[in-house]
Amino acid sequence: MPPFNLTSMTPATFILAGIPGMEKSHIWISIPFCSMYLAGLLGNGVMLFVIRTERSLHQPMYLFLSMLAIVDLMLSTTTVPKMLALFWFSAGEISFGACLTQMFFLHFSFSAESVILLAMAFDRFVAICYPLRYAAVLTQSAVVKTGLVALLRSFCIIFPCIFLLKRLPFCGHNVIPHTYCEHMGIARLACADISINILYGLAVPFAAVVVDVVLITVSYILILLALFRLPSRTARHKAFNTCGSHVCVILLFYIPAFFTVLTHRFGQEIPHHVHIILANLYVLFPPLLNPVVYGVRTQQIKKKVVKVFICPKSHLLQG
Repeated sequence: MPPFNLTSMTPATFILAGIPGMEKSHIWISIPFCSMYLAGLLGNGVMLFVIRTERSLHQPMYLFLSMLAIVDLMLSTTTVPKMLALFWFSAGEISFGACLTQMFFLHFSFSAESVILLAMAFDRFVAICYPLRYAAVLTQSAVVKTGLVALLRSFCIIFPCIFLLKRLPFCGHNVIPHTYCEHMGIARLACADISINILYGLAVPFAAVVVDVVLITVSYILILLALFRLPSRTARHKAFNTCGSHVCVILLFYIPAFFTVLTHRFGQEIPHHVHIILANLYVLFPPLLNPVVYGVRTQQIKKKVVKVFICPKSHLLQG
């Protein structure tokens, strides 16, 4: 009897179904999604350009912010172009390899962003609690190493998912009721026991993110205790403002993520198309809103944007 060949049970392509039950509304749904994606590209692009061109912004806080912008662009670009092709041209077909690649970069981006948010919390902790040691602790080398740690940890956590999926046999089921490929969406199509996928896909990445959240929370508890010990009310207000943007970004990232996970796990009564829409908004909102939050709340960035984009035009008009 010939050995069982798993490769023959692997589909050549998957079919992304979009938002089940709302196929007739795909065109209309694509309009706000496309607008948010383009606005996110513009906002993060401007942020990266300003930080890159202004030497005064080559500080740890803004270098971490540039990393956040790059990861946000990866998060949305991994999913949205294919999603729009599906909505506009019914191009839901995606090869098995491309689906695994999309899945990898989607989860990789999420994990990397979590690490970067933790690094930004540590940056604020050192700046407020140990201001005299800030330059010695957060050197340019330390920032680069932090970025490498974010990449390495995310790779080590997400890469095994590819092998967990490639080992599964698929018996003709190739329609994914979603707008993009994600780990459990692919695993549920397999005609085999996926308990390992469920355990790994939920426990390992979720545990890593929970550790990040706990460490961020501890950082901000220590920051608040340090703020209350400051003698000057003006100093407290100024220090708190330096953390305000980061707190907003943390809430924008983690609250939708945990809400999506919890509704997917426990919200069986919630219609499936609501789950899909929430999942789509999750890859659109952080890239869209993070540049807005930092651009509005951070005076240094606002001034540099005006200097780079507004002042040259005024000089040209005067000339």
